Amino acid sequence: MTDMSRRALIGAAGAGAAGTVLSWKRLTGLDIPGRGKDELTIALNGTAQDAASNQGLVDAFQQQHPDINVRIVPIQGADWGDFFAKILTLVAAGTPPDVVMVATEGTQLFAERLALPLDDFVKRDRDEMREFFEDVHPSLIEAFMYEGSLFQLPLSWNAANIYFSAKAMERAGLEYPREDWSWDDFHGYLSQMREAASGSFRPFFWTNRMWGGVVPWLYSNDTAFLKPSRYQGGDWLWGDFYPGEKGRSGGYRWTEPNADDPKVLESFEFLQSLVAEGLGSSPAQGGGNELVSRFGSGVIGMTPSGGYWVHGLAGAGMKRDDYDVCFFPKGRTQQHQFGTAGYAIMRASKRQDAAWEWLKFCVSKQGMAIAQKNPDSNSARRSHNTELYQDRGPKHWEVFYETLDKFPSTAPIPAPPQAAAVETALIKNVLGAVTGSRANVRRALGTLQRDLTIALEGE
Repeated sequence: MTDMSRRALIGAAGAGAAGTVLSWKRLTGLDIPGRGKDELTIALNGTAQDAASNQGLVDAFQQQHPDINVRIVPIQGADWGDFFAKILTLVAAGTPPDVVMVATEGTQLFAERLALPLDDFVKRDRDEMREFFEDVHPSLIEAFMYEGSLFQLPLSWNAANIYFSAKAMERAGLEYPREDWSWDDFHGYLSQMREAASGSFRPFFWTNRMWGGVVPWLYSNDTAFLKPSRYQGGDWLWGDFYPGEKGRSGGYRWTEPNADDPKVLESFEFLQSLVAEGLGSSPAQGGGNELVSRFGSGVIGMTPSGGYWVHGLAGAGMKRDDYDVCFFPKGRTQQHQFGTAGYAIMRASKRQDAAWEWLKFCVSKQGMAIAQKNPDSNSARRSHNTELYQDRGPKHWEVFYETLDKFPSTAPIPAPPQAAAVETALIKNVLGAVTGSRANVRRALGTLQRDLTIALEGE
């Protein structure tokens, strides 16, 4: 189970940290099989195996659209930044794919430089699209808005919820947490777990990355490392498909660093205290690759993860009652963070109408049922999510979609067009902030504020 497996639906193959090193330096349009033929090319971050797994989706689409030939093109990146860099290389060579699967980390990068707004298509086919929007939470739609326009339709998503070991809870005599449990409650749970355990047991395990790292602690404390604001616009969508929905916007906007916010300091100090007390892992202790086996063997009490983990834990031999999931604990608020993914149509594509038909089919009930048969990521469709988890998820599997329903302020991870540089700045300063003495926290956040300023000013 890799850090990026929360997007198993889209065949992601990388780990969680973003970067922009272009390791495939000779990538050209010639590397796309079938380029030059009259085919709609769909680029995925993945391998040939991922492309093959989508063949059923392609076949079903072509039954409805026999005049549109489709080819799935796997482009394997070490992470999302690497994948995006390879797409940019194809664009520079004049041979871009027609459609690209893009996660939250790249939404605004693509919206600003590469992707086609979907507004006109959605307005034209509003009657056909209405059923889709009725089945999808507006927070997932807003995550794909940029400067008032819609650039993607969500397929999969995951929020950072708390998974816990049933064995560790029982051993410590703990009950399922209250819905509005607090940071203090969380600290108490970890302390009781440690007192009841022995050996190499770690009450809380977390990793140093954007999704599921420090960000959910910031969000639940009513802050973020980038100052959040909203673009105006989007009324054309909200008024038509979500009448009565208040407070929606033309998309999220992250243009200013916010590491000097006292609430950011407070959040980092809380994490530093968990590490110092031996209740939480140091984020230097590894990524998510070994986490499933460690959690399954009972040496980890709690960890943040998303719906994608259900399939991974089942594959590791865990039963539904071996673990459970709950909401993230409350600081000043109980806002959660999430990441989502969906297809973007390239502006440079000469097959934009065909590409739109592909997007519509993929978000249809039929398309989603074909593309995702396992609980390896939350589905954007509420109805499909129920089908995925009601018989295979943990006892409180409803928590996944209720994270959006019960906490409407829940928002996507901060991902401006400079997301790769921003994440690099964050990750390199987190370790210094939460390890060592509390005095390190303030110094590290000062450096983070400087690094974020530089990242946001760059390309």
